[in-house]
Amino acid sequence: MKPNLSTRNCAASLAQVFTVGAVGLLAGCASYPESHVVSAPPPPPPTAAPATVYTTPVATTTVTPNGQTVAYPPSPVGASSVVVMQAPPQAQQEVPPPRPSRDHAWVPGYWTWRNSRYEWVSGQWQIPPAPGAVWVPPRWQPEGTSWRFYEGYWD
Repeated sequence: MKPNLSTRNCAASLAQVFTVGAVGLLAGCASYPESHVVSAPPPPPPTAAPATVYTTPVATTTVTPNGQTVAYPPSPVGASSVVVMQAPPQAQQEVPPPRPSRDHAWVPGYWTWRNSRYEWVSGQWQIPPAPGAVWVPPRWQPEGTSWRFYEGYWD
């Protein structure tokens, strides 16, 4: 029996597929430069001192650079403060977005301590919890060679 044209085309196509496959396999056998496993020493431990968390309310006073004494009322009972060995960065300058309503008060951003480093918390508009409530901003207070963080709150 004589092969027809479609059988010859099929055989030719199969031959091309096998040829391309063989070339692909042989190309995969190409040699690469010899490799070596090199191990690096472990990274050094973090340089940030661990933070200590306290839950005692503390009233503080501080003297500003211009000599003015500012008294802060104690933080609410149960509020925590963090003590770290690094001074906080300078506060970032923020431009508040438009005020959502007359009821809202701007609460400026501040540096907080998270994941063993300082992180900036952006300012936001908030509605005070009661009429006449005043925002006492969070602050970093130096204590000897360390810094203590006091959470902000509505008073």
